[in-house]
Amino acid sequence: MRTVRVLFAKWGERPHWEYDAVALGHDAHGAWLGVPTGTLITRPGARIVTRQDQVVLAPYDAGYVATFYAHGPHDPEPPCAVYVDITTPPVVGETTVHAVDLDLDVIRGLHGRTWVDDEDEFAAHRTAYGYPDDVVEAALADCAAVSAALEAGDPPFDGATAGGWLARASR
Repeated sequence: MRTVRVLFAKWGERPHWEYDAVALGHDAHGAWLGVPTGTLITRPGARIVTRQDQVVLAPYDAGYVATFYAHGPHDPEPPCAVYVDITTPPVVGETTVHAVDLDLDVIRGLHGRTWVDDEDEFAAHRTAYGYPDDVVEAALADCAAVSAALEAGDPPFDGATAGGWLARASR
C-alpha cells in the first residue's frame, strides 16, 4: 500500500500536526487514509503515538479533515469516536494531503454527544493572524454543516461508512 504524508499547517504556513498514513482508497466522500496503531504524530513541541487504528477522511469539496477511531474489545479507549478538524479544503495528492487547520473542531464523544471545540481559539486567531473574511465564512459554514451531519448521523458520519474503511485498514 502507498504511504501518504498528512501535513497540517496553521494560518501563515506555521507548521502543525504531521504523520504518515496509508492510502486506502476513494469514495464519494473523498480520500480515505489508514492510521495504524503505533503511528507517530508530531507537531512542534508535541509527539503522540496512536493507541488504536484510525481512518482519516480528506474530502475533495469541503473544508475539514475527519478522524474516525476504532473502538473494540481489544482497543484502548479512544479519546472520542470522531474528531473533525475544520480546515481549508484539503489538497489531496498522490503522496501528500495538505490542509490549513482553522482551529474549530467538531467532536462526537464515545457516548454520542456532539460539540464544537476551540471557538475561542478561532475567534482569537482570526484577529491575530488576519483570517480573510471568505475563509472565516467558509470555516463557520463547514463547521455548521459537519455539526449537523454528525448530529443526524448522515454519511460519512453514520458509523457504517467509516466502519467499512476501519475494517479495511485493520487487515
